[in-house]
Amino acid sequence: MKRLALTIAVLLSINTSAIWAEGTSANASSVRYVKAPRFARPLIERWITEYAKTQPGVEFQIAKGNQNQGHFDLNVVFDNQEVKNEDFSHNIVYFGEFAVLPITASGSEAAKVLEGKHLNSKKLKQLYFLNDDFDEDTKKIKQFENLVIYSGSNASSVAASFAHNFSEESSNFRGKRISGDDLFLNTALAKDPLGVSFNALPNIFDLQSRHVRDNLTIIGIDVKKNIEDNFSDRANLDELITVLENGKVAEVAIEKIGISYHQSDDAVNRFLQWVLENGTKYNHEYGLLNLDNKLTQEQINRVKTTLTAQK
Repeated sequence: MKRLALTIAVLLSINTSAIWAEGTSANASSVRYVKAPRFARPLIERWITEYAKTQPGVEFQIAKGNQNQGHFDLNVVFDNQEVKNEDFSHNIVYFGEFAVLPITASGSEAAKVLEGKHLNSKKLKQLYFLNDDFDEDTKKIKQFENLVIYSGSNASSVAASFAHNFSEESSNFRGKRISGDDLFLNTALAKDPLGVSFNALPNIFDLQSRHVRDNLTIIGIDVKKNIEDNFSDRANLDELITVLENGKVAEVAIEKIGISYHQSDDAVNRFLQWVLENGTKYNHEYGLLNLDNKLTQEQINRVKTTLTAQK
């Protein structure tokens, strides 16, 4: 009798464990993972927090490190990127734009060399890229030859966006390539007094104070007198965003940023509709530019069409 009772207890324990494991697995699979470059993560996290207030039963999380490696429900991408992950059906909706500015470390030797200069596109190309076709005189090129360019090398770097703005390939950067997140470019500048780089606005500005980070300085570019302060260390992030949204500046790389996603996932489609209708109001707070109203509406209509078709 004792053996029978023990056998029943063991079986019940195994069955309960199996049910718990199955439930845990089901709960884990209900999480939608979002892969994003670090400069966009604070914005994505804000979306997740705000969306959870309206849809508490649907969970989205930022995929960090090796978490959920190889499988993401949403992937934050740039307009110039080729989506290579076969898990995605090449559906992309854009929610904003990011801008990239040339930078160096505050008070560095490089900052002294570049102080007071207002570099146009041609001179920025001389500074950042290897190109045998430059026909500028040797003196102008020599002023940059001791400076060391640091550029990002992974898929989530804004390096390609910066290069394409000057009709260059990212393989043409001179200097050193830095792997990992673009925040490491700032770290490289802090260690090399001759270092020069570039970065997206959220990595250049302190999002709380809205001013340039203390350890960085913006390299002067050739802009109209009335907006010069917006492209200097005196810049205010909100005023700079307004300037860039109101008109293109040739020396500033601006790229659309969007989300690649599974069109078949209803929960993802509803989340993206919320993002496009409600989440983009946080773009400026986190250093991103808004799309024009027409393009934003086009993105909303795309997601709505998918949701309607699946009903």
